[in-house]
Amino acid sequence: MFEQAIREAMDNASKAITADPDKARVKNASATASLKDRLTLSVTGPNGEAVETDMPKGVGGGGGVPQPGWLLRAALASCTATAIAMRAAKVGIELDKLEVVVESHSDNRGLLGLDHEVSAALIGLRAKVHIRATNASKNELESIVRWGDAHSPVACTLRSAIATEIEMVVE
Repeated sequence: MFEQAIREAMDNASKAITADPDKARVKNASATASLKDRLTLSVTGPNGEAVETDMPKGVGGGGGVPQPGWLLRAALASCTATAIAMRAAKVGIELDKLEVVVESHSDNRGLLGLDHEVSAALIGLRAKVHIRATNASKNELESIVRWGDAHSPVACTLRSAIATEIEMVVE
């Protein structure tokens, strides 16, 4: 039932974009992080989106809300799961279970500036997909997982070396 609604929405979006490819390009909602206290930040978007981040106590934070790196892993997990679920709906597979776990490692020497040879980047992002559907074969499930990974905007962004810019406004 939900799969049909998802499939129809995807079909309608595909038809609109095929008819007018300019509709495919959209500006994504911005995220604005504002320092609240110590290392706690309030992150808001233009449509009421909101989340807080903090760092662990060991580096001066309060540790009471998610760390920014965890939100990155959460974004990868949820975006990949969404793409998999969309593909499953598109091809008529009813998922009984879908869970995406994303793990990584860090070397805090990079974050703390203790060794300029050590990057602050997360190390070895790994997504593990737990999936089950009674109306699909193992090969079909593997196919939609591969498709979802290949079409997840967050996964694709992390795999490509995109240019990032920083502009400073001193007030």
